[in-house]
Amino acid sequence: MSYCEAVRQGIGEHHRLYHDTEYGFPLTEDADLYGRLLLEINQAGLSWTTILNKKDNFFRAYAGYNIDRVARFNARDRARLMADSDIIRNQLKIEAAIENARRLLEIRETHGSFANWLDHHHPMDRTQWVKLFKRTFRFMGGEIVGEFLLSTGYLPGAHDADCPIFKKVKRRKPAWMRA
Repeated sequence: MSYCEAVRQGIGEHHRLYHDTEYGFPLTEDADLYGRLLLEINQAGLSWTTILNKKDNFFRAYAGYNIDRVARFNARDRARLMADSDIIRNQLKIEAAIENARRLLEIRETHGSFANWLDHHHPMDRTQWVKLFKRTFRFMGGEIVGEFLLSTGYLPGAHDADCPIFKKVKRRKPAWMRA
């Protein structure tokens, strides 16, 4: 069953809102892209419902997804995150979030922004993207990379062609349409 079908069958309000207003829509701001990557990392091994229910908490805990601030997180911040029951308290995921913010600072130096880096490498197939993300970031796997790219408009397939949201996404001209 596709995500669109599941939403039409009523899997939950958080899912409907995410499906109708975020999933597959192109993102261009680094904080938004980083936030989506962080959510996808935290979803690994858990349900997307859990992540959607905690989405606002992640935003708060990770400084509004301010990459510069997260890159400066220290041992005290790590301890704060590990003690925060409103987010996923997994040391590997927390370490990845901080290290990936640091790596995004390096990407800014070479490409100006995370979005520019993604655009520079686009188009690639999913396998190539996974290899690139595994070389570049921590805690990456095929599902994390694939969902990140689908959800941010870099790969097609976020919505069924007959889904009314598909038309809204197409009007925003996601990267997969510019290939």
